[in-house]
Order: sequence, then C-alpha cells, then structure tokens
Amino acid sequence: MIRDDIKTQLVVAMKAGDKQTVAAARLIQAAIKNRDIEERTKSNTPDDDALVVEVLQRMVKQRRESITLYRQGNREELAQAEEAEVAVIERFLPAAMSEPDAKAAIEAIKAELGATGMKDMGRVMAELKARHATSLDMSRASGLVKAALG
Repeated sequence: MIRDDIKTQLVVAMKAGDKQTVAAARLIQAAIKNRDIEERTKSNTPDDDALVVEVLQRMVKQRRESITLYRQGNREELAQAEEAEVAVIERFLPAAMSEPDAKAAIEAIKAELGATGMKDMGRVMAELKARHATSLDMSRASGLVKAALG
C-alpha cells in the first residue's frame, strides 16, 4: 500500500538526514490523516490506495499552482522549494496512464455506455473515474473525453 511506502520512506529519510524528504513526507501524512478524518463520517469509504492517490494528486496540483504564482512574483527560491516537494510527492504516485492508453480506455467506456455526444460526458467521466482514478489525471482526461465526444 502507498501509505506503508510513505512511512517507510519517512524512516529512511530520517536515518539518512534528508530534511527535505522528511518534511514532505510529514506533510503527506498530515494530509492523509486529515482526509481519513473527513471520511469517517461518510458511509462508504473508497479504497485506501485510491484515497491516498487522490490526496497526493491534490497536493501536486496545489504546489504547481503555487510554483506558477511564485514565479510570477519573482520568488524563485520559493518556487524551487515547491518543486522539490512535488518531486518527493510524485515518488509515491503510481505511474500515470499514457495518452494513447487513456484514449483507448475512453473509447472503450464510450462504446460500452453507448455515449454519442456531449450530453453523455458526465456518465463517461464518472465511469472513467471509477475505473482509472488512481492512474489517470482527471483534469487531463476531461479534455480527452470532450474531444472523443465532440
């Protein structure tokens, strides 16, 4: 499980004295714990790895937005610190699905659901998320689904 990998890497980084990895791993664990607390009140909880991947993807997205803002504000040192955190976070994410594989998955779902136009986009996106949420960036997938249905 990804959660165990994060704990193991935290211990390894602490022993090696890698302060940057230790800090990022602790941030990851805190975000996951916050998400666990949110999920306690819900009746159906998602798969553990899916939950962790969702948290990690959100963290990467937030940091990329921060990098853009820091660069616009001429704060290169802060942008580099965020990039270092992104590099640590991405080590725990599973390999992303390639674009041809994503297009093939979208076409398969489109055919399976009988989707013909943009009115079916919600159904296709929901099924795509249910099947491939851990290996596919849903914001990128949205554009691919629009292209496939348009």
